[in-house]
This record gives sequence, structure tokens and C-alpha cells, in this order.
Amino acid sequence: MRIGILGPLEVRADDGAPVAVGGPRPRALLVLLALNANRVVGTDSIVAAQYGDTPPADAAGAVQAHVSRLRRAVGGVVFEGGGYRLVVDPDDVDALRFERLAADGRRLLAAGAHDRAVGVLREAVDLWRGPALVDLPHGAARAARLEELRLTALEDLHDAESALPGGAPVAELRALVAAHPLRERLRGLLMRALHAAGRQAEALAEFSDVRRLLADELGADPSPELSAVHLAVLRADQAPRPARPPAQLTSFVGRAAELDRLAGLRDRRLVTIVGPGGTGKTRLAVEAVDEACFVDLSPVDDGALVPHALLGALGLRETGFAPTAGDPVRRLVAALDRPALLVLDNCERVGGAVAALVRVLLAECPALTVLATSREPLGLTGEVLLPLAPLDDPADAVRLFADRAAAVRPGFAVTADDREAVAAICAAVDGLPLAIELAAARLRQFTVGELAARLAEHGPFRLLSRGDRTAAARHRTLRAVVAWSWDLLTPGERSAAARFSVFAGGAPPAAAEAVCGTEDVLADLVDRSLLLVDGHRYRMLDTIRLFCAEHLEDADDARRAHARYHLALARRADPHLRRAEQLDWLAVLGAEHENLVAALRWSVDADPATGYRLVAALTAYWWLSGRHGQAREAAAALLDRDVPPGCDEEYVACVVHAAPAEAAHWVRAGEVVRGLTGPVRYPFVIALWGMTTGPRRSGGPLLDADPWNAALGRLSLAILRVLDGEPGRGEEELREVLAVFRGLGERWGAAQALDWLGEVAGWRGEWGRAGELWAESLAHYERFGALEECVDVLCRRADCLVRQGDVAGAGADLRRAGELDRLAGRAESPGVLLGRAVAGGPELCSRVLAVAREDFGGTPWRVRALTALGRHEEAVAVARGYPMVAPLAGAVEGLAGVVAAERAAFLLGTAVALRGMAVAGDPVASAAAARATAALGPAAFAAAYADGARQSREQALAALG
Repeated sequence: MRIGILGPLEVRADDGAPVAVGGPRPRALLVLLALNANRVVGTDSIVAAQYGDTPPADAAGAVQAHVSRLRRAVGGVVFEGGGYRLVVDPDDVDALRFERLAADGRRLLAAGAHDRAVGVLREAVDLWRGPALVDLPHGAARAARLEELRLTALEDLHDAESALPGGAPVAELRALVAAHPLRERLRGLLMRALHAAGRQAEALAEFSDVRRLLADELGADPSPELSAVHLAVLRADQAPRPARPPAQLTSFVGRAAELDRLAGLRDRRLVTIVGPGGTGKTRLAVEAVDEACFVDLSPVDDGALVPHALLGALGLRETGFAPTAGDPVRRLVAALDRPALLVLDNCERVGGAVAALVRVLLAECPALTVLATSREPLGLTGEVLLPLAPLDDPADAVRLFADRAAAVRPGFAVTADDREAVAAICAAVDGLPLAIELAAARLRQFTVGELAARLAEHGPFRLLSRGDRTAAARHRTLRAVVAWSWDLLTPGERSAAARFSVFAGGAPPAAAEAVCGTEDVLADLVDRSLLLVDGHRYRMLDTIRLFCAEHLEDADDARRAHARYHLALARRADPHLRRAEQLDWLAVLGAEHENLVAALRWSVDADPATGYRLVAALTAYWWLSGRHGQAREAAAALLDRDVPPGCDEEYVACVVHAAPAEAAHWVRAGEVVRGLTGPVRYPFVIALWGMTTGPRRSGGPLLDADPWNAALGRLSLAILRVLDGEPGRGEEELREVLAVFRGLGERWGAAQALDWLGEVAGWRGEWGRAGELWAESLAHYERFGALEECVDVLCRRADCLVRQGDVAGAGADLRRAGELDRLAGRAESPGVLLGRAVAGGPELCSRVLAVAREDFGGTPWRVRALTALGRHEEAVAVARGYPMVAPLAGAVEGLAGVVAAERAAFLLGTAVALRGMAVAGDPVASAAAARATAALGPAAFAAAYADGARQSREQALAALG
């Protein structure tokens, strides 16, 4: 069924036979429904269109009656949602078809395809048979709108005709001007048609006539556009005038290296600036050229229109070139057979057509040079690419922000207080110049600090939703910038880009292919500037990643693939972390750190089994790289889930990482460890269990055939002996195990052995040797980036320096340890606090008690803090509950300073018996010894001291009771 309303209502069946629609009300109803084809029109709207302001009492009933009559005549009217809808193809309604054709014709005209525009616009205006909507009694406003569209379409038609041989028909234009004397565009078209016909005087007379009419009727002057036509007629200026690069309203910031490179490429015939949207490709091209023909291809979405766009930009739309008028490419070749520079801007939407045309032009016009901008290469042989990334110099980004901000907030300058916030703003938008400009414009509403905070909270898309109203639509908002690229992708490319958004910090090729698809589709995304690649790693700007994440339809599947890939990587890396290649594999995992954390966080709720396995497989990585605190939150959350079958060791890993965990978990994990009888799957998990709960006296599953496992077991036993009153034997075993670790090329175990060897040397007073051992241990830990282990070593060395009397050196180590604590993202560690307390801040000891955990690693710090606070009896009590006697020895020395002299001498000897050696230069012990000697005399002190020192460990413990 076809419905004509551009004139008297006309309805025809599919076979062309007329269909009678009787009665004015049903006819008006049909017109209204046809104008809203396939959309529901509410009953109230129908009543208003039928009756205006004076509807009958039962208007709804009347409408139902009209609908019934209309259904009998034409059918296709359905009741839906409180109104009625006409089911019809919009192209079968002449008014709707006219609007579509008029819009297509205007688009073709803008693209310079004048011959095609003429055909489409002629078809549109020929649909009119008379005044529109004559059967809609209250449709004056709608009729006026359609009439305005008709006149605009006629103007577009004659505008397109004027660019073709023969020009626009003067007679038709005269008739239109007579009917609409105040429409300046029609006057301009008539003046151009008269001038093209050699009737210059008549063209000038038309201008004089309309100028008088405008002054008399409206008190206005002719528009600048009409005045420009008048000036062209006066000058008889019909020579082609190529479009120049647009003048810029703002300063140009940064890009010095890119400008230098473009200057060095002047002898290359095809250079393409490629990069993501918003990086400033157009602006760079404009700044790099002096004289050029500038062709903006962003309005062109049909490759066949590219030659027409170039003709328009060259100013050839009004000249004939009659011998080649039918072939726009031949017209271009004829026009460009001279030295010329073409700037083809925004080629990405029609890249294939641009490439084909440029190939022809460069081949047939040897003096032609082309500079293109695009989000993807043209792909021609000989093309030189200039990749344009976001601003990588923070100083340039800040300067750009400051310059654009000063335009919206006069007098704005980046102060020292603002600099950090401005840098955060620029980083939040990836350094994209357009996004920085959009952000700067928001200083009309926010301060710099508020803007930085809002970007961090809400993200860039929501906040940067306003821009220059006169800019192209794709540049008005940050979302539009990315959407422009997204719209160019195939469904497969969109799926791959969306799936890539699950990566955090980029991905190597193997990971990207495992999650996103083949190498080919990733290469396509690189070509389209959705992905960046440096040869080793794919990366996506955060602004693009956020947009793609919003379009991720199979999020669970993508994140599951992401987590499984990284679990496999962690398992593959784990054994290498205990061998000579451990630094290489730490670097591999370090590059994927953000992805590993993202996979772990996702798996906590979505796939707990994978989460448990990730914590365990990454235990060595967390620890060796000094990141073990970063697994704490996820590990604690996993403990609230059921333990998957076969994940006992994984459960132990989560208990240790989640510390402090509930006591029930520690009990259960201990049972698991004690039940291990064979080789373990995650040796470092058991090592970490020992470091947390205390070294095991028996090797158990650690002491198996694996050299690293065996060496770690020996290291544990050696440390146990050092801490448990056998430092001499422990030191000997530490030297042996150090040789084993060095033979394996394993540095973490070596660093541990060196650290404890340094501790023993410091106890003995071998200051120089202790310093050398700690320096070597620190060097290993620093190569790992193990910040927390570095803090521990520095604190032990500072303690030793205090005993030597080097308070300044101790202070330097403690300050550095505090800086490393901050870099690790944690509060000051107990060792740093205690060291500062000894150096003159006793109030810090209370903070030590607050932060030191009541476990194997934290108890020694608690004992020392209690001693420093003078709570000696409490310190001894806490130390007695610790499995090693070294902290107890220190607590006893502290107690010796506050008891009777003879008892003090005996206790000092007892401390030596417990520790197995004296601590050289210990300030507390020395003060107690000096006081007791003065009170008892040297001989009595020596005797009491010797009595304490000769005790066995068991006797010493009993003597403390």
C-alpha cells in the first residue's frame, strides 16, 4: 500500500489500484498515522489532530469508530499501548520518502557529488503533487515544516545543478524568487545562474533589488553569504579556489619532535599521520604545511563520493572541464598535473576509496604530494607512517591544560599546589590533547582539585561530556571521539576490542590471542588505532578501554579466559622462581602484575577454585617481589568460600596471605601441613608457612629430592638454631646453605642466609663483616624489588649501628627503611618504629605494639617494644610463649637493668646461656652490667655472671620461673 499526502490524500494498493478512504475524519486519521509510520500515536494526540481545541464529549469513542472505518478500507491499523499504530513501510509514505531523499541529497551535495545529488533531489521534489496535509484539518504546523523542507530541497537541487555543465535553470529560479522574494539563498543561486549565462548586469540588479527589499521589509542588510556572491559577480571571479587549511583559534603546544620529522619527510610523496582519535592529527597536519589544498573527508561515508569531495575542495564545483565532466577522477588528474600538496584529513571512514584514488593520482601526477591523517594506514606501497600517540611529556600536557584553562578562566595559571592535581587530570585522560582541552573547559564549574577528584571517581566519559558546540560531532565529547573509531569496526573486531578491555596494563601477544582471537584481528585493531603495540606488548589507552568495556557482551567468558591464561602463566613460572633464571621470570610476572591482580579479584566471586590456585601459584612471586601484602584482601575473601576439592595447599596459601585470619583457619591449615607426606606442589607456600608460624624442626615434605626444597629446609633449620640458642652451629649451617643457593643461582635464599649471617656477626661484634653481609643481602633484595625484605635488613643493620655508637648511620638506614615502607604502600613497619624509639622517640613503642602481629614474625618486635617501655616482666612473659629463645634473652637482659645487683649479674649470664653468645655492645646489657659491677665489685659480679652463663638452656628457663 502506498500513501500520498504531499497533495490531496491518495492511497493505492500494491497493484496500483486506488483505495477509497471515505469520510474526512478517517482520512485525517490515516494522514496522522502515516506521518508516524510504525510508531504508536496516543488517543489524545489523535483527538487533538482531529478536533483541535473543541473535541466532542465522547471523543475517544469517535476515534474508535474512525479506526474501524479505516481498518475496513486499508487495514494495518493496530491498537497498542493506549494508542494506534499503522504498519507500513516508511518509503511507501511519500512525505517520509521525501524527507529521506532530501537528507540524502543534501549529504551528497556537501560531499561534492553534484551529479548524484541532482538525481536524488529531483526525485524528492517530484513527489509533491500540491500543498501537503490538506486532509489534516489541524496540521498547519506540520504542513509548514514540510513546505520549508521542500523549499530547502529545491535550493539544494539548484545548488547542485549550478555545479554541472549547463548550470541551474534561470527560469525556474526566477519563479521561485518571485514566490519567495526574501529567501536569500534563492537570490544567490539566481545571481550565480545569471552570471554563468553571461548576464552579469541582471545578476547585479537582483542583488540591488533584494537589498532594497530587505531594508524596507526587515530593516536588515544582505547576509555575508549573499554579499560574497555579489562580490564574486563584480569581480567576475570564477577561477578555482582550493580550500586552505582552517585557521586555528588556539596556540599549538608540544609535538616538536613530530614537526621535525614531518619537515624531514618533505621529499616523500605520501605521508600518513596515524593515531587514536583526539591525539591532534589534524592540528599537526595544519601546523606542518604552509600552502596546501585541505580536504576534510569526515562528512564522507560513501567511498564513491571521495573524488567529488576532492573536486569541491579544489574549487572545481562550478567549472566544466567538459571533455572529462563525466569522470571525476579524470577531472582530478587534469587539475593536479602540477606541483601541489593535498592534505587529506580524516580518511578512516573511507580508507579503501582514498587509497585507490591516491594511488591513481600519485601515479599520474608526478609533482603531487599527499599528507593524510587517519586512524589507520592507507596501506599503499611507499606510504610513510608517522604514528601520533598521546602527549608523553607530562610537561607538555600540563602546558596544554594551562593554556586552554586560561581561555575559560582568565588569569588561570598552574601553581605549585595545583601541579599534582593537573598532572593527575592529564594522566586520567591518557594525555589525549582533545581530552585535556575538554577537561580544561570544565574549570568553568570546578576547581582543579575538584576536577581531579571527580575524574578519579566518575571516569572521563561522564565528566567530559561537553565541548565546543561548533566542533565536528565526533570531537564534542570524549565518548564521541572513541565512538567514531568503534563505528568503523567489523563485528569481529568489536568483539576482540571489547574482550581486550579485560586486560589491565596491556598484554603480550600470546595472552591477547588467548582472550581476544587471532593475530590477524589484533593486527586490524592496531591498524585502526584501537590498540598500540611496541613489538612485545599490546596496549589500549584507558579511555578506549573504558568505552570497549561498556560494550563487552560476553564478560564472564572473556574474564574466565583471562584468569585461566594467567593461572597457567603463574604455574609455568613458579618452578623457575627457585632457579638461576628467577630474575627473568620475576620480570615476566612483574610485567603482568596488574593482570594477575585483576584475574585474582575477578575469580574470588566468579571462580573461587581459580582464585585459590592463583594465590598458591603466585606465592613465590608475591614474596620475592615484595608484594605479598597485595594478595591479602583476595585471600581473606576466598577463605569465606568453600575450599575446592584437591586444594589443600592452596588453602594454606590463603590462610598465610590473609593474616590475621581466624584461629580456626590456622588450626585447619596446620593440620594440612602436618599431613603432607610427599613432595608438595607449591614449595614456597610451605616455606611461607614456616616463616609465619616458625621454622619446622623436621624437614618433612620440604626435604625431598628437589635441590631448592632441600636447601630451604636446611635454611629453616639453620635459622632455628640461631634463634634457639645455637648460633655457632647455626652460623656454620648458614654458610653451607649459602653455598648451595649460590650453586643453584637462586638469590632469594642466598639473601636470607646472608641476612642471618650478618645478624650473627653483629652479635659477635664483627661490625665490618656484618656490614658486608647485609650489603650483599640488600643488593639481592633490591634486584627483586622486595621492599619489605629490604626494610627488615635495614632495621637489623640500624640496630647494629646503634650498638656501635653510630647513631647517624642508624638514622639514615631507618629513614631509608621508612621511605621503602611508603613505596610498598604500608604504614611504618615495627622495625622502623622501634629503631626510631631507641634513637629518641620512646612514645613510638606503643605504636609498635599496635602494629606488630602476635605471630612468629611479630612477637620479637612486641618483646623489644615492651622492654623499651620498661614493662620487663610482661616482656619476659610474652617471650616465654615464643618457640625460640633469642627474644627471651633480650627480655632477660632488659629485666636485669631493674633488679637487684646480684640478681642482675645472674640474669645477664642467663641471657648468654639462652642465646648461646653475648651481644657485643648491647646498651641495655652494658648498663645493667656496669651497675651490678659497681654494686657487687668485679669479682662478685664475675662469679654471679658465670653462674648464669654455665646453665643449660633448661636450667636457665627454670631459673626464670
